[in-house]
Amino acid sequence: MSRLIEHDSVKAARILDSARELAVEHGVRKVTIAEIAAAAGVGKGTVYLYWETKEDLFVGLAAREVLAWIDTVNTQIDQDPQAILPRRLAPLLLRTAQGNPWLRWLRSDDSALRQLLHRPADQKRFAEASPSAMGNAVLTILRDHGIVRDDLPLPRQMYALHALLVGFGNVMADPAAAGPLNIDDPETALADTVHLLLEPPRDPAARVVAQAAEEVRARFTEIHGNLLELVAAGAAGTR
Repeated sequence: MSRLIEHDSVKAARILDSARELAVEHGVRKVTIAEIAAAAGVGKGTVYLYWETKEDLFVGLAAREVLAWIDTVNTQIDQDPQAILPRRLAPLLLRTAQGNPWLRWLRSDDSALRQLLHRPADQKRFAEASPSAMGNAVLTILRDHGIVRDDLPLPRQMYALHALLVGFGNVMADPAAAGPLNIDDPETALADTVHLLLEPPRDPAARVVAQAAEEVRARFTEIHGNLLELVAAGAAGTR
């Protein structure tokens, strides 16, 4: 599937936008196809022209959000391979996710998404696109190129990085939670902390960074392609 259906259908785009807004406001479980259709200004039958079930619609929507996130990150890597350095990548990932209310909601209630993933192939594709799986893949690549320290076990590094990003994400989303410790540039504080946590004392050569960036981008592109297949599989009339 080279193009998403909303690229060719204004109605499909409106349906997706309405489903996204209703899910963030009320949660996937409570939203009905009738409500989505009414919000989009179409009939229920029109929704079913594009998606056979509510589950297909919301799984496809979740996949689209991750696709957009990967596109943003890959664009940054294309423009500057140095973006894969942990001290650069961590703020980029957090900034991209923080700016998307749907992704924030998915992280806070991923059980709702899991309940929608009835097909084993869908479960596998979303597992590969999870933050932990992609983080593990990226850190493995960076360790292989000497961009990340290898004197600590990878699982320990992943756990520490995850906890760090969750903590920074929570405080950045609600600056008042930091109280008197609040600062003007939390991304710099995150970058400094990640640098101390993961990176060796010397910066890698540009050639090494470029090679690693190519591998990271290839991994993200592979995940992107798998999610596009998932979106195609959920479209009405494809099964």
